[in-house]
Amino acid sequence: MINWSDLEKANEKLNAFTDFNTHASFDEGPLEDITVGVKANIAVKDLPWTAGMEAYRDRVAEEDSDAVTKLRVAGAAIIGMLNMEEAALGAKTDNPFYGATQNPHKIDFTPGGSSGGSAAAVAAGICDVALGTDTMGSVRVPAAYCGIYGLKPTRGAISQDGLEIVEASLDSIGPLARSLDELETTSRVLMEFEYNQAIENIKLLENLGDVECEPAVLAAYEKVKEVTGATASFSLPHPLTRIRFAGFILSSLSLANELADILENDPGGLSDNLKKLLTYGPGRSAEDLAKDREILGETSDAVIAAVADRGAILLPTTPQAAFSHEAKAPANQADFTCLANIAGLPAITIPAGWNDDGLPVAVQLIGAAGNEGGLFDLARKLDNQLFAYRKPEIFMNKQ
Repeated sequence: MINWSDLEKANEKLNAFTDFNTHASFDEGPLEDITVGVKANIAVKDLPWTAGMEAYRDRVAEEDSDAVTKLRVAGAAIIGMLNMEEAALGAKTDNPFYGATQNPHKIDFTPGGSSGGSAAAVAAGICDVALGTDTMGSVRVPAAYCGIYGLKPTRGAISQDGLEIVEASLDSIGPLARSLDELETTSRVLMEFEYNQAIENIKLLENLGDVECEPAVLAAYEKVKEVTGATASFSLPHPLTRIRFAGFILSSLSLANELADILENDPGGLSDNLKKLLTYGPGRSAEDLAKDREILGETSDAVIAAVADRGAILLPTTPQAAFSHEAKAPANQADFTCLANIAGLPAITIPAGWNDDGLPVAVQLIGAAGNEGGLFDLARKLDNQLFAYRKPEIFMNKQ
């Protein structure tokens, strides 16, 4: 039985849920007794479908998204909608219309974005599993900052039906959970990956692409490298900062097209910050856009080649741990995570350690298309040696 009073009380500290569905109930199936929160850009019938935008505050979904339908059929209780970065374009989940979501490991710190509500709610035990969306890392970044597990699936493996799109070629719906077992069970409900291709070789990015990482991130990454025994490396055809920027430009251009009617007819429904972000793509010259697409294509080829022949890539999930809401978001947040989206490959993030302030840091594994099963097997082997998951200070025991 769901204790709504306790859920609402726990949520007051974090602002992870924007709306609760007090009519939610469980059913029989592989997810019976599992509570699920859904990011506000994914449709849940009869609940607000805002995508974190003021322009959609009064919009209510008429039908469940395909992903939510599968979770219901599997017995899960869909308990409400989760806060997010406005239009899923951002890094902190400090929403100008729906408020800031807090990291349950440290209040006044970001849970990450854009699926910050999803990660905070799961980490704090307000729900067992959450759906987020990942355009260039928006499931894995908040999962890393909140010390939990998250999956970005193979491109197209989970239907985009009922999803407010940022950029269709980069977007994936993905689950977050407090254990790999719950993450895998949920993932197998959402998508099919019937075989496990055992991963036999792990690649490392040369010099981590010259991305500056915090000491705790590097220490955790070195520990995982030692555990895996990985020594093989690969390189990218362009600097990671340039690759990530090309992905942002594509996202800005696509989202500006998606929101063109609002920009023209209801500009007050979008924040000034989002409107500024939406100028970068459309303001790009045809020549520069062609170069951006060339960079993304060459990067995709290099990443896919690195995971060929039963391979996987090991990287930090983010270059840093969570930071204060008052601080400017680091530009390099998605430097590592963007690679899986650009190449259309599956990636799993797992907790790997903590910094001196007790904030979690994480590593991610990127695998070949369709080999989620192999990634889960490898992630579980590492997780069993790292023992890096810990509950945050703010945690609600399941009722």
